[in-house]
Amino acid sequence: MHIGEVAARTELSLRSLRHWEEVGLLQPSGRSDGGFRLYTEDDVEKILVIRRMKPLGFSLDEMRAVMVDLEVLRDPGADEAARAAARARIGAVRADAVERRARLVRQLAMADEFIDLVGDECGSST
Repeated sequence: MHIGEVAARTELSLRSLRHWEEVGLLQPSGRSDGGFRLYTEDDVEKILVIRRMKPLGFSLDEMRAVMVDLEVLRDPGADEAARAAARARIGAVRADAVERRARLVRQLAMADEFIDLVGDECGSST
């Protein structure tokens, strides 16, 4: 797939995909004869993992580390010690993601309360 199709499928901008390549977060699987980026379904799945981490506020370095660990877990040739270490790190990231999500839920509740408060104020003045 070319970058435009990937951008449409993942709801990301071309700029984001190019930036992620520049910072070493994700590399397209290949290039066409003309030098255009080519992505596979596996690349799209990786992009979606990154996209899901982004709203939780993970840094580029944290996202990069997760992607490396996921690669280790997908590699049938990885030794068991490397796989165990990757599983442990992914477990810690998951726990962190749960905490970050809980913070977002609290923020959303506060936003809803504010919207209700402002709505009440608007309704009482008419």
